[in-house]
Amino acid sequence: MSTLLSPVTINEWHLRNRVVMAPLTRGFANDQDGTVTEEMVAYYERRARDGVGLIITEGIIPSLAGKGTYGIPGLYTSEQTESWKKVTNAVHKHAGTIIAQLWHVGRLSHSDLIGTAPQAPSSLQAEGRVHKLHKPYQIPQAMSVRDIQATIEQFQTAARNAVLAGFDGIELHAAHGYLMDQFINEKTNHRTDEYGGDIQGRLRFLREIIVAVKKEISVDRISVRFSEKKDDDPSYVWADKAGMIDAYLNLFRETGISILHPSTERYTRTWEGEQTFHQSIRSQWDGIIIGVGNLDVQTAKLAVTDRIIDLAAFGRPFIANPDLVQKWHTGQRLVEYDAKAHLSVLV
Repeated sequence: MSTLLSPVTINEWHLRNRVVMAPLTRGFANDQDGTVTEEMVAYYERRARDGVGLIITEGIIPSLAGKGTYGIPGLYTSEQTESWKKVTNAVHKHAGTIIAQLWHVGRLSHSDLIGTAPQAPSSLQAEGRVHKLHKPYQIPQAMSVRDIQATIEQFQTAARNAVLAGFDGIELHAAHGYLMDQFINEKTNHRTDEYGGDIQGRLRFLREIIVAVKKEISVDRISVRFSEKKDDDPSYVWADKAGMIDAYLNLFRETGISILHPSTERYTRTWEGEQTFHQSIRSQWDGIIIGVGNLDVQTAKLAVTDRIIDLAAFGRPFIANPDLVQKWHTGQRLVEYDAKAHLSVLV
């Protein structure tokens, strides 16, 4: 356990250990104005007090258009920014480190939530139903270039507000079939302008967001989450796995990104040849990798020891165990995650 629980320096972050609280959509923000509640402050503070190395917040939206379900917090108003200061102050009081994950769901929203038709790179309807609203996804409005530029500016403003709120960094959520990923995915992006076409065109939206947020926060404090898997399209796979990884990594090198959060449902699953998703990335990447995907502590320890990953992110165990790190330190038995028991409350 010493490998996983020992202090480590990651760029500008001096972390107490290599354990990361993964971003977890909980839906407990004030639904009317997107501000943080006292319940949320206590939730994050408990995990910081316990000694977690890095906290990545739940997805925080840069505009109302990014909202995908009820109770999602924002970072686009002064009231929201002020409310997040309570969280960062509480985490820093316990010498913790916390970064804000910026998240826009694009077409995976609904007019009942945002007041207008959802926006997306192309006017293509997603399959399935909106989370918690239980209504079918609507046909989205294809974004104009002006819409795209406005959205990029909203991400930049959210990054600025994250700094004002006291966050130690940000993560861009470019995974799981949400807006940034909708631009990257050839199935959801049928554009013929500079934001579509080949992979370089489809990556342009993400590239321009990175360039914009770098104006507000050091690039050494920016993480990017990306994935092959899509929440609304479980059967989707990259036709050219090696080509996609190469395109992503070239983009990150060119923009100065050094912290990656590759997301997969199961860390140990073979992905290409005999390699897992994270092993495939590590074979071409010397920077920081956050491992995630239903990790257990022994798998995480081995992955860090072998330097496949630098940090190990855990989700469900943190929902059920606010004192997860201390339990590992002392060898206590963990509370097993139970969706029925744990998702309806913030413990």
